[in-house]
Amino acid sequence: MNIDVIVSTYNNPKAIIQILARLSKGSVLPNSVAIADDGSKKSNTDQIKSFIEGIDLKIHYHWQEDRGFRKSKILNESIKASEAEYVVFLDGDCLPHKHFVKDHILIAERGYFAQGRRCFIDELSVPLMLESKTSLSKLIFSGKVSGLLKSTRLPFPLIRKNSSMYGLLGCNLGTWRDDLVSVNGFDEDYEGWGREDSDLGARLYNFGLKRKMVYGRAVVYHLNHPENSRGRLNRNEQKLSETIKSKKIRCRAGMIKE
Repeated sequence: MNIDVIVSTYNNPKAIIQILARLSKGSVLPNSVAIADDGSKKSNTDQIKSFIEGIDLKIHYHWQEDRGFRKSKILNESIKASEAEYVVFLDGDCLPHKHFVKDHILIAERGYFAQGRRCFIDELSVPLMLESKTSLSKLIFSGKVSGLLKSTRLPFPLIRKNSSMYGLLGCNLGTWRDDLVSVNGFDEDYEGWGREDSDLGARLYNFGLKRKMVYGRAVVYHLNHPENSRGRLNRNEQKLSETIKSKKIRCRAGMIKE
């Protein structure tokens, strides 16, 4: 199965370099990786591009001008450019397990999208992790990683199939590309942090899909950081509520502007 990983980022080159290094050494390589950059400054993009030249991984770099939080727009550009049949979204502050791609391939099932879980690396330990001065195993054993159940790859996955809005996140989400096309991708009317991922999940539900909430496989390690601005959150939550109530499937400001 052809699978692309789309990694969203903004001015966090050390994390992206770690993510790309891990994906390039994974047990299964993706067909390609798309970096969806929401306006990082040139010095940061130069660091990433320099690293890309030295690894054996097919990478596409999508960048847009920094005009505030417009993650949905750059993600749509990355989806449109993808030629894979299955797409996995990974936030640029989440380090993937070496079996991350392999697990998403095994989890993929028609009629569902997959939601992997994440554990959390203590914020004070993040610089050490990004500078390769410590390891995940050391952080786990020293109690610097929370959500330990979510940090462990189990011999078999624990899967809940549902249509719940609980835990809908875009940092570890896999879905068939043609399902994304059917709902017109992310809604670009969501500007400012919050709920754009939940809106996509709600419209996939309205389209007739269910979610596979997966524990013990497709593990990612979140690099804790200060919270983003919540200034637009109330507006975005109102939009999400409208999507759920109206059972809307396609957004008007998506991959195609309708």
